[in-house]
Amino acid sequence: MWLGRDMGAEVSAQSYTREQRQRYREKVRQNLDVFERMLRTSSFEFDRPMTGLEIELNLVDEHMQPHFHNAEVLAAIADEDYQTELARYNIELNVPPRPLPGDSAIELEAELRASLNRADRASRAVGSKLVAIGILPTVMPEHYEGEWISRNNRYTALNDSIFVARGEDIYLDIEGPTGERVATYCDSIAPESACTSVQLHLQVAPSEFAAHWNAAQALSAPQVAIAANSPFFFGKRLHAETRIELFTQATDTRPVELKNQGVRPRVFFGERWITSIFDLFEENVRYFPTLLAETTDEDPMAKLEAGVAPELAELRLHNGTVYRWNRPIYDIVDGTPHLRVENRVLPAGPTIVDVLANAAFYYGAIRMLAHEDRPVWTKMSFAACEENFRRAARDGIDARLYWPGFGELSADELALRHLLPLAHEGLRLWGVSDAVRERYLGVIEGRCKTGVNGAEWSTRAVRAFEASGCDRREALRRMLELYAVHMDSNEPVHTWPLP
Repeated sequence: MWLGRDMGAEVSAQSYTREQRQRYREKVRQNLDVFERMLRTSSFEFDRPMTGLEIELNLVDEHMQPHFHNAEVLAAIADEDYQTELARYNIELNVPPRPLPGDSAIELEAELRASLNRADRASRAVGSKLVAIGILPTVMPEHYEGEWISRNNRYTALNDSIFVARGEDIYLDIEGPTGERVATYCDSIAPESACTSVQLHLQVAPSEFAAHWNAAQALSAPQVAIAANSPFFFGKRLHAETRIELFTQATDTRPVELKNQGVRPRVFFGERWITSIFDLFEENVRYFPTLLAETTDEDPMAKLEAGVAPELAELRLHNGTVYRWNRPIYDIVDGTPHLRVENRVLPAGPTIVDVLANAAFYYGAIRMLAHEDRPVWTKMSFAACEENFRRAARDGIDARLYWPGFGELSADELALRHLLPLAHEGLRLWGVSDAVRERYLGVIEGRCKTGVNGAEWSTRAVRAFEASGCDRREALRRMLELYAVHMDSNEPVHTWPLP
């Protein structure tokens, strides 16, 4: 299984000396040189493209408040597919990679539902319930006043390194469309833990990596708009997919002076279309200082010359601390290296069928966009692509997006007129069955026709509870309680009744 290895690996230290950081930088640059040579001379696994999935989950107690007991929950679940995450009210499910063709997705849906049901039963035995949502709407500032961070050196080291680099508290400032606003200082990266997502992996050949990454960047905005599921944070209705801006601000190593100089943020959309995966790794090394300075004794050039694929552990660790929304991955399975695009733009939830619908839309559309005669990125500026992403996160399914050949149109119209037909054809070319295409892309079509995704349903439900006399906190609690019931039903979110 290849998910989560270079991003979530444990580290041995919580702080690093100047000498350790200097040694690490040298190893990263050595790794980069070896990786460049590998791209020219080595054989990468890509004969049978594989897909993978990671789902981050929240733990809540009987009152729908965050439940800071992930160690106990993981012990009760006792399944290595479930792993720790940044905060003690988060865990992650890593889904083993598999090929796309046939009825694989429908089989996966049944397996995931069974696995999550078992995990939820085990969690309840220690007072927790699992909830899949982009940002837990009941989390409040006071929840981070106690012991919130998971017992894991990596997370402590990451928190400390970000604050050492920044030199001051982090300032969060996010305003929603109706003027509701969160503006507060934070003395840790705790708010980042509120961002729970789904990551989609696609294994690709080195020669096709750039086309798939460029296509994933272009597709990111429609993905976010249609799947938005993070409208509330610290009690305020902010962006439809607040997770995007919150993650950007909560891990920002730059004080305001460096922002004013144009220094790049670690949560990085990018700034140009690429021609090779090497472009991304080289940018990561050139632009971003070390956060976690763990080194190994590996001599990567000696390994390569001996005919053995090097681990490149330092380069992979560094890559895991630059938070691109579409991240390049180098990994090794059974001695053979391969490359993946890790798509990180999607929120968790609302249901397994919604998650797999989002995945089917992505895999189908990217297959077509990456192989067009005149690809979309040759007809759209990177700045327009990034502006689409910003609008999608802010406005969700109502966002107005630019697309070559269509001009500016709503996200739902873009999907219905152009991207859904592409996704159907792409899945057909992958060898995916008609039953899979109709089930999951039918969910995306339903969302677009009703104008309802997770963010829209949550917003309307909170309004309904407030109209009945609840204050905001109680409305959020009741909304989440009802959300969890619907989540367990596995009916797609656009079909959920309102209170």
